[in-house]
Amino acid sequence: MPRIDDVPKPECPAGGAVIRVRATGLCRSDWHGWMGHDDGIVLPHIPGHELAGVIDAVGVGVTRWVAGDRVTVPFICACGTCRQCETGNQQVCDNQAQPGFTQWGSFAEFVSIENAEMNLIALPPELDFVSAAALGCRFSTAYRAVISQGRVRAGEWVAIHGCGGVGLSAIMIAKAAGAQVIGVDVSEEALEVAQELGAVPLLGGGDVSSVIHGMTDGGAHLSLDAYGSTVTCANSIRSLRKRGRHVQVGLMLAEHAVAGIPMDLVIARELEIVGSHGMAAHEYPAMLARIAAGNIDPRVLVGRTISLEQAPEALATMNGSAHPGMTVIELS
Repeated sequence: MPRIDDVPKPECPAGGAVIRVRATGLCRSDWHGWMGHDDGIVLPHIPGHELAGVIDAVGVGVTRWVAGDRVTVPFICACGTCRQCETGNQQVCDNQAQPGFTQWGSFAEFVSIENAEMNLIALPPELDFVSAAALGCRFSTAYRAVISQGRVRAGEWVAIHGCGGVGLSAIMIAKAAGAQVIGVDVSEEALEVAQELGAVPLLGGGDVSSVIHGMTDGGAHLSLDAYGSTVTCANSIRSLRKRGRHVQVGLMLAEHAVAGIPMDLVIARELEIVGSHGMAAHEYPAMLARIAAGNIDPRVLVGRTISLEQAPEALATMNGSAHPGMTVIELS
């Protein structure tokens, strides 16, 4: 069972920063780490990668940031020098660091971040810390999956398979882009939230792809697996119309790592299959501008806030949790 413990305050690396955490999301990715699905985690370990807070200290060489700045970070922290970073694709950096996975994370009072000049993102004064933490990996990942990777267009049908944090974020973003959205989940409570966000709810568990084809007169133009399983992945692909686009967002780990893809349909319907892995820091301003304009509101997706003391139990029981929306840990 995870537990709260006292550990030394992290040192500030040259070129980096130490952030006093004010809010941090509890994500399914954290649960995967707790379950041992990530081979890179070495115990003892501090999870947490969806964070927002205030800079406590900056390292030698940092000029853009000072103590007291309100910031967040992408869950993929980039090196800034590899081939991927040089081409603007920091979300797949060759030398990436991931708080909560490759290093100690944000389920703590303080977290250390390297390469602050590239990885820190300024928070607008009107955006509170809980909302900023909700951007984390789920909202920002959904934003890039729908807007950049999925290339959503107004009037299109979009199917979202899995209405957790990523899925609900994707619903909100797709609706704001003018799409018609179907939310699929096995939880009626999650579907209620999806419907409140403007999606047509569809209870999973049966032949959802055929139902979606009937609802959309030929299939979805864009479909996202926002959960990450062999079933939801296949359902997403099968629900597409000809020349439709599938985006894999939910992590496919453990027994789901190798999925059976219906390649016959991929060929016959000329379908696109792409992955989406977070969002680079330089892409955040466009998303923050839409939030400031009131087009999208991540705070609406927060189902509950808990204390750091409640985090161990919430993490360990997350897979069976009945809490819809995002859970955010709020620190004083």
